[in-house]
Amino acid sequence: MLEVTASLDFDRVRQALAERAATFIGREALLALQPKSTLEEAQRQQEIVAEALAYPYRLGGIVDLRPPLAAAREGLRLEGPQLREVAASLEAIVALKHELLEIGVHLKALAGRIGEHTYFLRRIRESLDEAGNVRDEATPRLREIRRRVNPVRERIQDRLYQLMDRHPEAIQERFVTLRRDRYVIPVKASHQNKLPGIVLDQSDSKLTVYLEPASVVPLNNELASLRLEEEAEVNRVLFELSAALANDPELEATLQALTELDMARAAASLAEDWGLVRPRLNRDGLYRLQAARHPLIANPVSNDITLTPHNRILLITGPNMGGKTALLKTLGLAVLMAQCGLYVAAEQAELAFPDRLFVDIGDQQSLQESLSTFAAHVLRLKEVLEAATPHSLALIDELGSGTDPEEGAALAQAFVEGLLAKGVRGLITTHLSPLKAFAQDTPGVQNASMRFDLERLRPTYQLVVGAPGRSYALSIARRLGFPREQLERAEALLGPEGGRLERLLAALEAERERLYTLHQKAQAQQQETARLQQELARQLAELAEHKERLIEEAKAQAEQIVKEAQERIRQTRERSKTQGQGQALQELIQLRSRYQRPEKAAPSNPGLQVGAIVEVPEYGGQATVVELRGQEAVLQMGAVRLTVPVARLQPQPAHQSKPSAGRVAHKAKIPTELNLRGLTVEEALLAVDDYLAEAKATATTPVRLLHGKGTGALRNALRESLKRDRRVESFHDAVPYEGGHGVTVVHLRI
Repeated sequence: MLEVTASLDFDRVRQALAERAATFIGREALLALQPKSTLEEAQRQQEIVAEALAYPYRLGGIVDLRPPLAAAREGLRLEGPQLREVAASLEAIVALKHELLEIGVHLKALAGRIGEHTYFLRRIRESLDEAGNVRDEATPRLREIRRRVNPVRERIQDRLYQLMDRHPEAIQERFVTLRRDRYVIPVKASHQNKLPGIVLDQSDSKLTVYLEPASVVPLNNELASLRLEEEAEVNRVLFELSAALANDPELEATLQALTELDMARAAASLAEDWGLVRPRLNRDGLYRLQAARHPLIANPVSNDITLTPHNRILLITGPNMGGKTALLKTLGLAVLMAQCGLYVAAEQAELAFPDRLFVDIGDQQSLQESLSTFAAHVLRLKEVLEAATPHSLALIDELGSGTDPEEGAALAQAFVEGLLAKGVRGLITTHLSPLKAFAQDTPGVQNASMRFDLERLRPTYQLVVGAPGRSYALSIARRLGFPREQLERAEALLGPEGGRLERLLAALEAERERLYTLHQKAQAQQQETARLQQELARQLAELAEHKERLIEEAKAQAEQIVKEAQERIRQTRERSKTQGQGQALQELIQLRSRYQRPEKAAPSNPGLQVGAIVEVPEYGGQATVVELRGQEAVLQMGAVRLTVPVARLQPQPAHQSKPSAGRVAHKAKIPTELNLRGLTVEEALLAVDDYLAEAKATATTPVRLLHGKGTGALRNALRESLKRDRRVESFHDAVPYEGGHGVTVVHLRI
């Protein structure tokens, strides 16, 4: 496997993953990443990566816990800041656990393996402050020791300041300092004999000595003793905390889960950065990559690669530097990455899970073992033939090279036949012409080649399946101006068979290029059609949106008109209480006319005279002309006087009787039924009063009051009101099939 990963540059993929790791332990695991043992393990890892892509969690503030854990397990004492750092990392890991317990299936399972580390974290919080110093409350003894230390320290300092105040002439500067962990004062060297004590240090100039006065020696001794006791107690606490870390039974599971979470998140980041897709894995020996590319090559050319149970081996020919080796590595890397549970560089990918991946790429000459390139090549082929199974994949570069072409071709054909007999899948590159003919006639093997732009003398790196490729040696030499005489000699040496084969390949290539050009044109036309369809769909969507917008605007305008009409009616009814109902009814009828759908106006009648009887279509009745005002006429319609444009009037023949005062020839166009359902009794009585006034003014009778049956309260209240209304001649229930007791029919006095 080491040779395989090296040949395919898989270490560069590992390095890219490690660069995206958040923890030291994750980075080390990714640098040692190996394919999974089974297809199920690889699929499970893919599912974890998919969840990490959907929920991009972060692993921050986590240090490498293994060194302090190893030291603690060796019985060493960890320092307070180190223990606090370990605790902070564990707290971050536990917080991540609770964050992921609600995410997905696999992330939840991984998070569930992380421990709570309750005892260790509680002891750290109780014993250490944020800086890692041992708290006074860590133990009762430590609290007692530190309680005694401060008074002793204060007594020492008080005594030293008193001493300096009594002997100011001997003091160099008035301050208390420490030397050898004992409190001292700076005394002039010339006066040190005047103060009994012990000199613990002196200045560089020798002018100042740091003196521990004899009177504070016992106190300094007491303080030193307390400090020793404090140090011993602090050490005991730190040893206890280190042991708690070493004996934490959940740490191993936590570290393993943390590693897997970090690896999954790094794989998800790589998939995002490189534009990778999730491959479908199968046991059917099917390899199908659509628009596959080499993930480690800048601006790579994409190719489709397919191996099936019927076409198991792809024999790739073509000129040097044409991209054959890169194609082998593209498939090899995709398989390795898929086996590791990673995403692959393609638009779509379906890959088998091989039991063995055999790779023979590059010069494997070994000077130490005295093996030539060809010998190393043969040993590798021998290994493939001996160990391969129907579930294996072989990637062989330059098959049959490094020896006599005829013998190399014979050995190469025998090798391919051996692979076919074993059912192995593989990609094989070669320059040997006999293999091209062999592949053309052998089931299970397909010819393929890498396209070459002969005009520009450069490869296109595009794979073409179905036809062998040419070496282009003579063509390239001719393009480069190689002497004609030597070219003709080379063609003669190639022989008639070789010449025919080259001409046949050239003809096939020309036909292939023609078909390729047609295919490109068809694709361009298809793309243009798709673009036009998208443009049409966009325009239709815009039209639909515009239609919806117009409908909404019309609705808004209609609602505004209704509100305005309702407000005008309300104001008119309010004025009727003070100005009389005649004027109010006239305004109501005009409002009804304004908001009705306009009818086609009758032609203007210049001969219209005062006193003429006219039909008023918009009011549904006849009226008498009272006055003419230019293009408008003042009409008397029952108790109502109206002003109407002359163009809307239809004069009646003179022999028709003139409408009598207070009556009209026809009923006005007002609703003959008033719906009162859902109103309170008070609201219904007000509505009926307004409605009957309008009905009487327009000579509309009978009318129907729809109140429903219900409890009968509304019906009874209405009928009590109708009994007292002088406009009402009679009222009764509607016939059963027109509403029965739920409708009151009212006849008005007209």
